[in-house]
Amino acid sequence: MTRSLLFFLACFFCSHFTFSQSERTKFNEPPEWSKRVIWYQIFVERFHNGDKSNDPQPENIDIPPVKMIAPAGWSVTPWTQDWYRKEEWAENTGWNFGEMAQYRRYGGDLQGVLDKLDYLQELGVTALFMNPLNDAPSLHKYDARNYHHIDVNFGPDPAGDNKIMAGENPDDPATWRWTSADKLFLELVAEAHKRNIRIIMDYSWNHTGVMFWAWQDILKSQEKSVYKDWYAIKSFDNPATSENEFSYTGWAGVSSLPELKKINVTTDRISGYPYEGDINDGAKQHIFAVTKRWLAPDGDISKGIDGFRLDVADQIGLGFWRDFRKFVRSVQPEAYLVGEIWWAKWPDKLMDPLPYSHGDMFDAVMFYQVYKPARYFFAKNNFPTDAKSLQDSLEFQWNRLPSENRYAMMNVSSSHDAPRLLTDFYNPNKYKFKATPNDDPGYKTGKPDEETYQRLRLYLVHEFTTIGAPNIWNGEEMGMWGADDPHCRKPLWWKEYTFEPETRNNFQPGEKSFDPVGFNKQQFEWYQKLIRIRNENPVLSTGNIAFLTAEGKKLAYKRFDANDEIVILFNLEPTKQNFTLPANSGYIDLLTKKNVKGKSLILAPMTSMVLKKMN
Repeated sequence: MTRSLLFFLACFFCSHFTFSQSERTKFNEPPEWSKRVIWYQIFVERFHNGDKSNDPQPENIDIPPVKMIAPAGWSVTPWTQDWYRKEEWAENTGWNFGEMAQYRRYGGDLQGVLDKLDYLQELGVTALFMNPLNDAPSLHKYDARNYHHIDVNFGPDPAGDNKIMAGENPDDPATWRWTSADKLFLELVAEAHKRNIRIIMDYSWNHTGVMFWAWQDILKSQEKSVYKDWYAIKSFDNPATSENEFSYTGWAGVSSLPELKKINVTTDRISGYPYEGDINDGAKQHIFAVTKRWLAPDGDISKGIDGFRLDVADQIGLGFWRDFRKFVRSVQPEAYLVGEIWWAKWPDKLMDPLPYSHGDMFDAVMFYQVYKPARYFFAKNNFPTDAKSLQDSLEFQWNRLPSENRYAMMNVSSSHDAPRLLTDFYNPNKYKFKATPNDDPGYKTGKPDEETYQRLRLYLVHEFTTIGAPNIWNGEEMGMWGADDPHCRKPLWWKEYTFEPETRNNFQPGEKSFDPVGFNKQQFEWYQKLIRIRNENPVLSTGNIAFLTAEGKKLAYKRFDANDEIVILFNLEPTKQNFTLPANSGYIDLLTKKNVKGKSLILAPMTSMVLKKMN
């Protein structure tokens, strides 16, 4: 029996005792806290630069053997620079904007997150979803160099952390130490918990980067490497020939992201659909050890994270996810697991979340499935839908899920992988189709018009009053706009900064025009108000839902339980509309604090109300 397997079994049985003592959360149900939170997603490199002494250097983003070497003269990009203005080091590269953007670094770090915890608390968020923090050379950090450490440039001592890691055996958890970046992350967890803010980490167990320690051993030793079975290797190099025959599977054909080997596959692997299977056992044991490290640092779950967001979850077999849930819940019975399952067939068909939501794998998925129809209802676009179609779409999604899981869904509208909401509402295109100026020169990337802001604010009322936990992509509450990746990953518009005006017609040829850029106080206060309404009214998190009106562009529904009733009304028609209320006892509009009496009311065009029944 290997040392890593012994470690896994010891962790499992020790932690299983803790699990058996807890009756708070059933194994097959999401933790209760996950139904009540307001999620806030943080992309650390673009969130806030709290420590300029740890800013990345050219050697930090070199990724041999693929083409990603910092060009001559490379430097960190000023936080407040026009997003579309090229840096001096980028002028002579010959790269298009998307390629250039992958080399940019702004210096965001964990100290920056710590410095802004009071801001997040003031906003009202109660859970943080952190994009990958693991040590990695890329911007996105899904190309792990080490799963078990925080990226060196997110902590205060990159050089010292590299020395610590060099002294470990990464395959032996007994040798793992805490780097300065690791310790700072644990400090962030502690400080978040003091503010009653949960925190989850983002990992991809489907692939690593080419700098990952096990992959580096394979490159060195080829088929003699003890890790050769960890990865999906097609052929090894034959040293007797001049040709390099080494070949392997990279995720989505990307050579810098070698895939872990899938085993025990008993059903066809079709992208966008679940399949039965697992991953190599050695890699699996390492993943479990990393999982334990963050859930229970030094064996203490009070110091650990509250769960995981799992990247490209459909690429891994269901057998692995069943075992992963068993292990996670054996360590931390209150942990939350949310999977990214997205496209069955892009850009028209989203995946079915049900196979992953029976209680044996995930507690939730990133629920783009309810954003897509809502976007077509609330935004002005080429694919308009009416209120009845929206109702049908939402009820279809909810009704195919176990009731407990509906309320724990992470209702994602925008993210690091999708256009920002303002830009998505500003453009009439199909959702996530040709959503960058590279793909469509006519795609609008500048400041949206006033109608877009108005429509988005109506959608946000819906997001914060419907079933499932709302998720805010960092910067949305600041009024940021931006196309699909990489343009959704601009550095955040903090109110203490003065930004260069942004090129309105992006990098297209012709005479340039510019938009002023900066923190939008009105947008922030709208988010803050909606968050406060949801946090102060538990019925919006866990209450039942019933549709009252769904005609044309008129929509009304109520959230209710034994104690409370809240009625939500929307009028997206061009004229005033009459709405009938379910009770005649009087309501207060939580958006305006005005009392509403009578059995009916008239709602002005492009407005909404959130009416709480008076007792």
